[in-house]
Amino acid sequence: MDSKPHILIVDDEQKIARMVYDYLDAVGFSVETAADGKAALLQIADREPDLVLLDIMMPGLDGLDVVRKVRSESDIPVILLTARAEEQDKLIGLELGADDYITKPFSMKELAARIRTVLRRSRPRSNPPVADSEKVIKHGPLKVDIEKRTVSREGTPVELTGVQFNILYRMLQYPGKVFTRMQLLESVQDYAFEGYERTVDVHIKNIRKALEPDSSKPMFILTVWGVGYKLAEESELV
Repeated sequence: MDSKPHILIVDDEQKIARMVYDYLDAVGFSVETAADGKAALLQIADREPDLVLLDIMMPGLDGLDVVRKVRSESDIPVILLTARAEEQDKLIGLELGADDYITKPFSMKELAARIRTVLRRSRPRSNPPVADSEKVIKHGPLKVDIEKRTVSREGTPVELTGVQFNILYRMLQYPGKVFTRMQLLESVQDYAFEGYERTVDVHIKNIRKALEPDSSKPMFILTVWGVGYKLAEESELV
């Protein structure tokens, strides 16, 4: 069995796909490519990769359509490859469930670092065994199983991606603590990339959609204007 992380590169620009393939292969990943969205979905179904590196602008089935389809069926980590002019597409992609994005042209070293970071934060951490009393966190109507990485609200399962779970878990450790966007980004990435704090806003928006009875009037994750976000303390949950 291949122990290397398996990466699927989806890009219709063959020169870029080949450059990324060669670099990732050289630094220890198992890599394959797809030239369009339809081929990507077939390859994902045939051999589920550990991560999809996905160009947004492709003919036919574009990257956003692929993210939408992938997220309807699995929580495979997805990193978007975007051009600088596609700012709105980046945010739409994150709202659809992509884990991160990187803007063309990009450094190959940064790309590899991004991939490793998303893989780490999307998988259960190999921490020392958790005490029985700490395996399940209850916070008002929320129940979070740390080992199983599951969340429920009043017994109803809540579907979160790996990065969304990690953000929520971080906030659950310190109810009432106000986190800046950079602090939340650092807590789930091990280190932060300057200029990417806005991705936290989209992840928070998606967590609220999944978690809150009414995401337009959040009761769990509260905005602290000018600073960031906090998890409401149990006494605030009414």
